[in-house]
Formats: sequence, C-alpha cells, structure tokens
Amino acid sequence: MTAAHDEHAPAPDAARPVVLVTGVGRTVGIGAAVATRLAAAGWDVAFTYWAPYDDRMPWGAEAGAARGVSAALAEHGADAFAVEADLADPGSAARVFDAVERARGGVTALVMCHCESVDSGLLDTSVESFDRHFAVNARGTWLLIREFGRRFQGEFGTGRIVALTSDHTVNNLPYGASKGALDRITLAAAHEFAHLGVTANVINPGPVDTGWMDEELRATVEERTPLARLGTPRDAAHLVDFLCSPRSQWVNGQLLASNGGLA
Repeated sequence: MTAAHDEHAPAPDAARPVVLVTGVGRTVGIGAAVATRLAAAGWDVAFTYWAPYDDRMPWGAEAGAARGVSAALAEHGADAFAVEADLADPGSAARVFDAVERARGGVTALVMCHCESVDSGLLDTSVESFDRHFAVNARGTWLLIREFGRRFQGEFGTGRIVALTSDHTVNNLPYGASKGALDRITLAAAHEFAHLGVTANVINPGPVDTGWMDEELRATVEERTPLARLGTPRDAAHLVDFLCSPRSQWVNGQLLASNGGLA
C-alpha cells in the first residue's frame, strides 16, 4: 500500500509529518517494521540505531541495515534520516533531536522501539548490567520524551508518543524491571503533556521472534497462544500506525496488550 492510497496519509500536496523511531538496528526487527508502516502511512521517518549493541548480541550486527531500511522507506515516498546513537549516553537524546530537526524539521510523533535486553535472573544479574538496562530502557526513554515535550510545536491534538514494553521479568530481571519503569514514564506524558494535546500510549507486543527464540521456545509460545502462532513485527507496526493516526485521538494513557491472547 502506498502513501497515496493510505487512509491515514496526508493529501498529496501536504507536507509529510516527521516521526522519530528509535531502535531500528536490523531490517527484521520491530523498529524497521514500524518505520516502514509509518512511511506507507504518509510520514517522513527519522530513526536511530546502535550497531555496537547488535554486535554483542547473538544475532550480530547487520551490515548495511540503516541503508536497507532507508531504501525501504523511500519506496513509500518518505524522506529517511538515520542517526547512530547510544541511548545509554545521557546527552544522546538532545543530540538526536538536534540532528533530526536540522535535517527534517520538528518531530510530530515519537515511537520508541529501542532496548537493552540481556537475559539474567535475580541471582546472576550484575550491577553493571542492571544499571545499563535502566540507562537505556528507562532513563533513555525519559530523556527522549523530555526532549519531545520541550520541542513540540505541532498543532494541538496531533502529537503522539508510543513506547514498546514487555512484562517478561522471570530470568530476564533487568530487562523486565526497566521496561516496567518505561511504562510509568511514558504514561505520565499522557497527563503532563495535556497542554500540548499529545497522546502517550504503551504497547506490549507479546512474544515476537526476531531471531532470539530457539525451537523449543517457539513451540511453547505457539501452544499457549489461541491463534497458534508467534507475533510478527508487522503485528506491532499496525497498532503503532493506528496510535499515530488521527483515528486514535481518544486513545491516551493506555498500556495495550497486542499478543494474540497469550495467557
């Protein structure tokens, strides 16, 4: 579906609004699916990635991912702008917004798909790992939202904040705990940004296999899900698209589960 035929897209002669999507490090990830879906819906897309994170994960960094994502966005008529940023750095949020504003103008929507995610439990999580998870997933989210709120100049009712979360804490302590903090930080914006007319919502996309599941886990999740399948990046992207569209104006301050009914 091209932007010209999408019901959420602006008129052909209208300027495309700018969305900033974080955590677009791989073409198979949720971030890339979100960016592509929003490009098809009529947005220009700025996105962040951080190759050193992927490089130390089991799947490894994907060479040329930023170029690949940018090319996919261009196919939908979007101007793409990629920024490499370590969101554990407290100064990165301001630098990202500075770069995006110089290149593409003011940001109308902020969609946060970034994360630090390293499995460990109550007994084996290190202080260093715990602190880095909170630096990226909680503090990084707060600083991005703060920059968005300070800089937003869009029309009242058009601003959007969407964050992706998780409730997976057992044997994934620092990830799940820091995502819980992300929930509270993001939902606070639904009230604190009321004067801007900005909505803020959180999505729990459930188990989405982007290369981290083994066959045993895949089978277990499929068995526990009424729809008998795993979530896909596109499933999450469709809900993000709705929440960023004018049709979602009355959805605000919500933590939405989009997980196929997984118990």
